[in-house]
Amino acid sequence: MYGLINAESMTMLKNRFLIFPLGVLLFFVSQEIIAQKLQGGIVAFYNLENLFDTINTPDVRDGEFTPEGSKNWNSEKYWEKINNMAHVISQLGSAEGFLGPQVIGLCEMENRAVLVDLVNNSNIKENNYQIVHYDSPDDRGIDVALLYQSNFFRVTSTRSVPLLIKGDDGNRLYTRDHLVVSGLFDGEPMHFIVNHWPSRYGGEERSRGNRIAAARMTRSLVDSIVATDAEAKVIVMGDLNDDPTNESVRLYLKARHDKNRLKPGQLFNATEIPFKQGKGTLAYRGKWNMFDQMILTPSLVDKNDKGYQFHSVHVYTHPKIVQQTGNYKGYPHRTYVGNNYMGGYSDHFPVYILLLKEE
Repeated sequence: MYGLINAESMTMLKNRFLIFPLGVLLFFVSQEIIAQKLQGGIVAFYNLENLFDTINTPDVRDGEFTPEGSKNWNSEKYWEKINNMAHVISQLGSAEGFLGPQVIGLCEMENRAVLVDLVNNSNIKENNYQIVHYDSPDDRGIDVALLYQSNFFRVTSTRSVPLLIKGDDGNRLYTRDHLVVSGLFDGEPMHFIVNHWPSRYGGEERSRGNRIAAARMTRSLVDSIVATDAEAKVIVMGDLNDDPTNESVRLYLKARHDKNRLKPGQLFNATEIPFKQGKGTLAYRGKWNMFDQMILTPSLVDKNDKGYQFHSVHVYTHPKIVQQTGNYKGYPHRTYVGNNYMGGYSDHFPVYILLLKEE
């Protein structure tokens, strides 16, 4: 919630709601809405890059992330990783005056136990994040999840939807499920679909069909929600392992960046905006990719809607999470490069969007 700082607003700040002083409002919010009372929320996504515990799990390829493995993964490194991830989450939306996102989708964590350790870290413990998580059948044992501040978002339903795809040999490829979470975002119905589409392992072209299959499934999940409520507010988020301009996103998910020219059936891809400006969330051989995306149904960019609306999109690139020296200068500051421990954060930058509505 926005407004001038007063006794009431200070109390609300202690309760972890957003209060903007007028100076911040002048900077971040357009002139048309400065004089209005506004409420706001942050929705984010972050690839945690191999947040594994230190235990070797049977039938899962996590052996390198153990004390005996090639990365010499141990408790000291694990807890440093937890602290680093929690610190980044606490900062998402801070430039806009928030104390961490109200809702955040995550990927590349091993299990619910590491998420429990994450939300109990001192950087974000006061946000009282609740966890939505299901075990995926991924052969590396990594999952997707959603965290939410329970004083702002109330969950009404959740489900995990498997992606059924086959390899060249005809056998099933075990990958991450799609996570669908519905609830009340500050009292307003909203739906979140958290994704981690199949990787480009084996080459982009060879693996392209797997991501097209994932895009088809994501689109079907959106359509099933919209079929029940044509004005449903749905946010698709995730590491898609494709850019906004790849056919999986443009042709099959039907996502575009110009919110004022959306055709019937198209979605608004907020993260294509910074991508077209040369920004990205990860880099490979000198090229930036925007694999981590935020895609919205048109109801979230409808100026006639009095509820929450998309205001802005951001790639979080604080210098602390950026590699400052060496061959990878300017890239995300990673936990490992190969088997060399760097003590960093993730090979992906997080993304977030700001939603606003009139009080």
